[in-house]
Amino acid sequence: MKNRRRKKKKSLLKKIFIFLLIVAVAAVALIGARYFINRQKVVKLDEIEMPDWIKSEIIEVDGTSRSGEKLSSVKDIVVHYVGNPGSTAEQNRNFYAGDQSNVSSHFVVGLKGEIIQCIPLSEMSAASNWRNNDTISIEVCHPDDTGKFNKKTYKSLVKLVAWLEDQCGLEDGDVIRHYDITGKECPRYFVTHEDAWKKFKQDVADYRKGEQ
Repeated sequence: MKNRRRKKKKSLLKKIFIFLLIVAVAAVALIGARYFINRQKVVKLDEIEMPDWIKSEIIEVDGTSRSGEKLSSVKDIVVHYVGNPGSTAEQNRNFYAGDQSNVSSHFVVGLKGEIIQCIPLSEMSAASNWRNNDTISIEVCHPDDTGKFNKKTYKSLVKLVAWLEDQCGLEDGDVIRHYDITGKECPRYFVTHEDAWKKFKQDVADYRKGEQ
């Protein structure tokens, strides 16, 4: 009699264990699936309308600066600095459009806070090396060799990144530096001042929450 009870008890415990295991596996799978869906959220990039604070000056398809190839997805926003102190957004945009250029970015943020779009959101830019196929690139103007952005430029960059993350279904942390891809010192000030980079990401997160 006692043996039967023990067997029944063991059988019951085994069933409970299996049930709990199934529940745990299902929960992990659900969390993983939700994360994957969020990361791979399908966004029709060519249907996103530019706000009036972004000036559209799309460069021509030339096979190099603008290949015309479509993005496979958008996983991150990549911040660069132009590396040409004192140059304007318009000057950098025009350089991309020139015959001697084989580089480009989706956007350029200028010294006065102006933002110029150079490449359609649905297409690849030529800025972020092997990540060109799944990132949106932003080149940022700076007044001197330190690479530090002035207040107007910084404010516009925060606004642009926050807007892009919202439009592309990205999370707060989905903004990286060119440095994080290749190890290149770009954007210089955010590489040499890690605290400034962390603050920038927090400023973007706060902007999305309406705290700025």
